[in-house]
Amino acid sequence: MQAHPAAHASPTVLEDGMDLLELDISAARAGLLRRDFSCEEYVGALVDQAQRHEDLHAWSSFDPDALRAAARQEDAAGRATDASLPLAGVPLAVKDNIDVAGMLCTAGTGAFRDRMPARDAGVVAALREAGGLMAGKTILHELAMGITSNNAVTGAARNPYDPARSAGGSSGGSATAVAARMVPAALGTDTGGSVRVPAAFCGLVGLRPTTGRYRGDGCVPLARTRDTAGPMTRSVRDAALLDALITRDDTLPTIDLSGLRLGVPASFSQNVDPEIAAAFEAVLQRLSRAGAHIVQADMAGRDELNGQIGFPIVLYELERDLPPFLAAEGRELSLAQLHAGIGSPDVAAIVAQQLGDEAVTTDEYQRALQLRSRLQGMYAEHYRQHRLDAAIFPTCPLPAPLLGLDVTVPFNGMESPTFLTYIRHTDPGSVAGVPGLGLPMGLVRGLPIGLALEGPPHSDRFLLALGERIAADLPPTPPPFPARAGS
Repeated sequence: MQAHPAAHASPTVLEDGMDLLELDISAARAGLLRRDFSCEEYVGALVDQAQRHEDLHAWSSFDPDALRAAARQEDAAGRATDASLPLAGVPLAVKDNIDVAGMLCTAGTGAFRDRMPARDAGVVAALREAGGLMAGKTILHELAMGITSNNAVTGAARNPYDPARSAGGSSGGSATAVAARMVPAALGTDTGGSVRVPAAFCGLVGLRPTTGRYRGDGCVPLARTRDTAGPMTRSVRDAALLDALITRDDTLPTIDLSGLRLGVPASFSQNVDPEIAAAFEAVLQRLSRAGAHIVQADMAGRDELNGQIGFPIVLYELERDLPPFLAAEGRELSLAQLHAGIGSPDVAAIVAQQLGDEAVTTDEYQRALQLRSRLQGMYAEHYRQHRLDAAIFPTCPLPAPLLGLDVTVPFNGMESPTFLTYIRHTDPGSVAGVPGLGLPMGLVRGLPIGLALEGPPHSDRFLLALGERIAADLPPTPPPFPARAGS
């Protein structure tokens, strides 16, 4: 068909009823290849959506005119209809701690306000090689050290389902941009839950790959032995596509739920919001009816052991790795100078620990690494002993908190530490380096909630295939607001 808006519909809706804003990458590419619409029309609809919802504060840097011009160039060069380029004509958002050549990369902190990398990060280069358009950079929790993205330097990324609430973190702006239909997908980073937590808050799919599966060059380091980039999408098939393009691994097994053994950590399924618990139980019942074996199996001592590992590794590696990363591009910056540019009180307090008497020593760091090896062995033995194919649990014990609750959050009649409460389920697997996949599990009180899958190291493609099978039986998560212009 000739691509043009229907006479009495929004510019995002074609005359056959196709809404450009609701297309995932796979559907958008199919439409471009069929010439149902041009790249300029598709990108224009997304740009208009981003400008309509500037109040959600997804972007740290975004140039609508440049993105529209890039779309016109795609059409003129015929790239958008080139079947050999799986991302041609598709705009992607990038978290502002991942380098994109020619775009500021600030890590959301004051000391990096003018940092302009000359080269793409490895993960960005892979997606650009596949034809992807880099739409802009997204807001994050300052230095990626938190889960609310309530950043005092850039302002807070807001949840499209309730702008008074957090979009999650630290990849909050990426989640906002994808959930609000400004782009079909984005890159985030995950050190302890920073892709999966915002995915849960915003009704998205988020993948934390096995540590080391993705190239880490061009990503501002927080903890190099824990950090990884990861895709955030609105469908599992898109997450699998981006993962395949980054890793050149496109294997995807066929999943039969009958006979699969899925472990449920009791400590992750208990002491959660009652409505999240009910939604999770409904998922388990559906899986059981489909033939999956639900195995109640926890790891004794896991959380206590994990608590001795995470922060020592982060603080020590931040101090040792960030200055050389910057020095390689001619920028000299000490940890004290970095601290001086931090605007968010919660982040400043964390970094200050490494500047004072509580600084993690080399001996303490080496002990943390030894304990991590023990934790990794615990995971391997757990999967072996219970013959598990994957673990399954709610991503977070609560829906998204109100913005401003950066220190404590009401939970079961008490004030609980916000950061530790929300990463309770995602952090241990992150420290162990195993892959994790977050799926949308519906709404609770109008807010999205997430379902998490974890597997042994390097089971990423299996998890994606399993996630796609499970997602087919989950209730669809509605968009946060009517996405059509003029609504």
